[in-house]
Amino acid sequence: MPAFKTLDDLTDIAGKRVLVRVDLNVPVSGGKVTDATRIERVAPTILELSKKGAKVILLAHFGRPKGEPVADMSLSLIVPAVNEVLGQKVLFAADCIGPDAAEAVETMKNGDILLLENTRFHKGEENNDPAFTEELARNGDLFVNDAFSAAHRAHASTEGLAHHLPAYAGRTMQEELEALEKGLGNPARPVVAIVGGAKVSSKIDLLQNLVKKVDALVIGGGMANTFIAANGIDVGKSLCEHDLAETAKAIMAQAQASGCTIVLPVDGVVAREFKAGADNETVAIDAIPADAMMLDVGPQSVKAVSEWIAKAATLVWNGPLGAFEITPFDTATVSAAKFAAEQTKAGKLTSVAGGGDTVAALNHAGVADDFSYISTAGGAFLEWMEGKELPGVAVLSKTA
Repeated sequence: MPAFKTLDDLTDIAGKRVLVRVDLNVPVSGGKVTDATRIERVAPTILELSKKGAKVILLAHFGRPKGEPVADMSLSLIVPAVNEVLGQKVLFAADCIGPDAAEAVETMKNGDILLLENTRFHKGEENNDPAFTEELARNGDLFVNDAFSAAHRAHASTEGLAHHLPAYAGRTMQEELEALEKGLGNPARPVVAIVGGAKVSSKIDLLQNLVKKVDALVIGGGMANTFIAANGIDVGKSLCEHDLAETAKAIMAQAQASGCTIVLPVDGVVAREFKAGADNETVAIDAIPADAMMLDVGPQSVKAVSEWIAKAATLVWNGPLGAFEITPFDTATVSAAKFAAEQTKAGKLTSVAGGGDTVAALNHAGVADDFSYISTAGGAFLEWMEGKELPGVAVLSKTA
């Protein structure tokens, strides 16, 4: 990974205006923040800069207002939650550029924290418009990007500002990049990846990249059915993209050429209906009844997955092994997650996981805190796993 500057490279910043891009795109219900995780993640960067006497100016988006002010997408709704997490009063400006922003910045004292209004209230944000970026930059002396989750977007506040101001990675961005480097950039081997979820079509780029980088690729969830069917096995009424059989075969051929072992289920838990507590049975993978669907991988498959985790020095996980949202079809995901957590706690495994369903599945298994690193970045995490350059990261390394 190219070098990038961090807060450790920032000295003597008392009185400096520091524009900090953060992710405050949190869930709100009834006017209140229902999950403050993203605020908690950026708190260390904000408080460190504040304690060093910087004037901390927060830039963030909230929702998808499409370049127009929308009342229920105003960041003013987030201020009470930010106050609570930071343990100090946060100032607020009713715009991110123009007189409102300039006046609010002008009145700041050293150590103050100011939240500017939703950057996406201006079309220039998502267009990465030079004039808009210049207006944002006018209020800062330095730029700190602490929003890895928005780093796959080349927007004004994620990429554009780094061309105008000295740019640094915040603590969350730094932690994420270091964890990802251990996951796939320069990992300890053997490396095992677990990829699950419903559809192959949404993860073709991901699978094609992983087979070139990992020693074993475990495929679970609905997407495993497409690979099983491509091998000429009848999957009954299981979720399956039969039209992607050739794609699945190509990925398997690519894996073989790269020396990557693809691990598919050898047994499955099948049911006739998709609901919690549905009557179910465990069958060999080539014995799925014509009127049934596979909703989880079976115990022999879990054993094989655990054996690979036991061999691994590094595990990268994206997507559940089965329909973990409904019991008893969460068994395989929970079992494999618990084993990975044990290996991690024992110091035998570096485990990096990410993606919405994955975080939910690991929380469900009660092991989220036991993994080496869990990314809440969603799209940015997936694009990193696909081997794509993230504009908000690339621009930091270019200025390092």
